[in-house]
Amino acid sequence: MGIAITAIGMPATAQIAQAPAVPQTAPVVPPPVQPTQTIPAPVAIPAPVVLPQLSEAQHAQLADLIAKNAVTQGLRERARPAQVDLDNDGLVRAALDHARAVHSGRLDQADFLKVWGIRPQPYDPLPAFAAAVRSDTLANWIRTLGPPWAGYDALVAGLDHYRTIAANGGWQTLASGPDLTLNATGARVIALRKRLAIEDKAVSVTGDRFDQALLDAVRRAQRRYGLNPSGIVSTQTLAMLNAPVEARIRQIMANMERWRWLPSTLEQNRIQVNIAAAVLTLFDGDNPVMSMKAVTGRPGDETPMLVSQIHSIVLNPPWNVPTSIATRELWPKERANPGYLRRAGFRVIDNGDGSKRLQQSSEKSALGRFKFDFPNEFAVYLHDTPAQAGFAKFDRLASHGCVRLEKPEALATRLLATNPEWQVPEIKATVAGGKTVRAQMADSVAVYLLYWTAFANPDGTVSFRDDPYSWDGVLADKIEARSAAQAVAAR
Repeated sequence: MGIAITAIGMPATAQIAQAPAVPQTAPVVPPPVQPTQTIPAPVAIPAPVVLPQLSEAQHAQLADLIAKNAVTQGLRERARPAQVDLDNDGLVRAALDHARAVHSGRLDQADFLKVWGIRPQPYDPLPAFAAAVRSDTLANWIRTLGPPWAGYDALVAGLDHYRTIAANGGWQTLASGPDLTLNATGARVIALRKRLAIEDKAVSVTGDRFDQALLDAVRRAQRRYGLNPSGIVSTQTLAMLNAPVEARIRQIMANMERWRWLPSTLEQNRIQVNIAAAVLTLFDGDNPVMSMKAVTGRPGDETPMLVSQIHSIVLNPPWNVPTSIATRELWPKERANPGYLRRAGFRVIDNGDGSKRLQQSSEKSALGRFKFDFPNEFAVYLHDTPAQAGFAKFDRLASHGCVRLEKPEALATRLLATNPEWQVPEIKATVAGGKTVRAQMADSVAVYLLYWTAFANPDGTVSFRDDPYSWDGVLADKIEARSAAQAVAAR
């Protein structure tokens, strides 16, 4: 008997065929040698996912929880009817999709701009959901979906507060006119009191005079908006006060979405830079232990969002000028004023391929005396600067993308404190000597460059900033496009 081998992809059972009889006297001709063929291993087919089975009571409860939680977590403006008409598997899948949106956001990888260098971690909500079904703890499960950070929880409270304001009619637009300040009187002062009182319960709505209490309230509002707390209500303050409450709600929702991109576990020691507010904060756990003003990228030279680790600090760093800056700014200055580069401490270095680059010596370096290095694809870092006047401004988006620091020596001293070779005397002596030295940190520190245009205190008091890079609007557009595509796919 002979065995005829079936083609790859046919059923595994072999076909059995009768071999023809061969005459005994005839020579036996061996079959031609066939080239060796590699038969690919069969592809493993994943086992079908078995979805939990809900009881009738759980079905109704889960539908209601999703509808309400979507509003609380800023996924929707208002609740949709509970999806009780879905079958078991349909509702379970809706619950898992909701969990992913609350935990990790609503964007796909392709939706992220390159400068949004933070990506949510992979997340599978099924195991925890299945356990909640078995233990009948769905309400507790849905409460644990959001990012586990105080900053996110504060925005949840702030979102609820501003939605209440919207439900009560929002606020009236303040009329333009002469600047309002201490001792001003009239209808515009009355309107100002009413407007401030909506966000600040300490403000009295009685009286038409701009008194000291109203001056203090204006200053509190200006600090919340990142403005100069002069107490004078002029064009900038009016613009921030006149932003509609619906715009503030959308702004809070955009920032809640960015919180979902962060890891579920943050390092005990970390630096966070709020790019939009131009502020650096050093954290120990979830507690801020140091804060300082910063200068971040101007529109067009945006500081990217990213996560990295600082391992070392360069003392007396030279500045290796990026080609884009040299081409756009420095070479034109040299052509207009020959000798400018030499006077400013720049060296012209031949790259060996006919091109040239610029390096500014450490004595005159735009990086000052401290440079905090961390690996990233954008070639940005934290650094000192000799241009200290920039920190006196309230609009501090003025760099080429790197982050300039108001108190770099204080930060360096703190970060190097655990290295016995780099205590305060050694740091000061090295800086004074002028030699470029890289000081290794005994313990690396995580650094997060983040874009917060809305952030809140635990009591729900929200501070707002302008959207200088228009990233809030871009994010909202991408979420709406993604939601629309998902709705079409679900039909």
